[in-house]
Amino acid sequence: MSKRIYILLLTLTVLFSACEFKLKPNEEEGVSSTLQVQRYDRLESRYLTTGDFSALQQMNTAYPMQTRTLIEDMLELGEVNDPEINAKFLNFYQDTTLQTVIADVQTQYADMDDINKQLDEAFKTLKTWIPDLQEPLIYSQIGALNQSIVVGDNLIGISLDKYLGSEYPIYKKFDYSPTQLQSMKRSFIVPDCLCFYLLSLYPLKNFDMRPQEEKDLHMGKVMWTVNQVLGEQILKTDFTKRVDAYMKKHPNVTVKALLENDDHTIF
Repeated sequence: MSKRIYILLLTLTVLFSACEFKLKPNEEEGVSSTLQVQRYDRLESRYLTTGDFSALQQMNTAYPMQTRTLIEDMLELGEVNDPEINAKFLNFYQDTTLQTVIADVQTQYADMDDINKQLDEAFKTLKTWIPDLQEPLIYSQIGALNQSIVVGDNLIGISLDKYLGSEYPIYKKFDYSPTQLQSMKRSFIVPDCLCFYLLSLYPLKNFDMRPQEEKDLHMGKVMWTVNQVLGEQILKTDFTKRVDAYMKKHPNVTVKALLENDDHTIF
């Protein structure tokens, strides 16, 4: 596998204070959106709740990269070629809390037509602003209440277990802040996908050596761009306001130029 970039949503939320895309309609979903989330989570759910070996086979053959990322990098259960890995994977999810989460994901996300439509429209808009933008393959999965969005190798993985609602009872068992909980709902899936995909394409160079304000401003540029794509102020910080003020004063600056600019003294 080539180098992957993994982005932990909640870590960045604190830090900054604050589907495969198919080229034709998915007949199973019965919607007309050009770009759709690939429902890897359904196969995962079948295997983890019933032990259906055919579902596991489909996960390994149709989604090898997604399965490797989930097992090796997110859950850290071991290597996918370990003879015991299937049993480890199955046993890990027999926890009562995770079994409840799996069931609730399948109920809340039985239909994702709204998300497919939003993603389709958002990436069409982004392509007009960034013509060389490579469209990612997007899929949904069920993690273990850790990472929300995983980005890498032209893939975006959405952990639906992290978007069950700010009032979801199981979340109350964990030490999530009110700010974090506000982002753990359906309406944040598309903004988060866009935000962290753009961050993977336009990372801040020498991140560890940069002052905090530059890190915040870089995140502000990405969040401002996402707001423009979606046509509403979903992601709001003092830094998005500074970027907005700059862009209003410089209407000839393109979104692509904004994201590529490494000079944060302009804001």
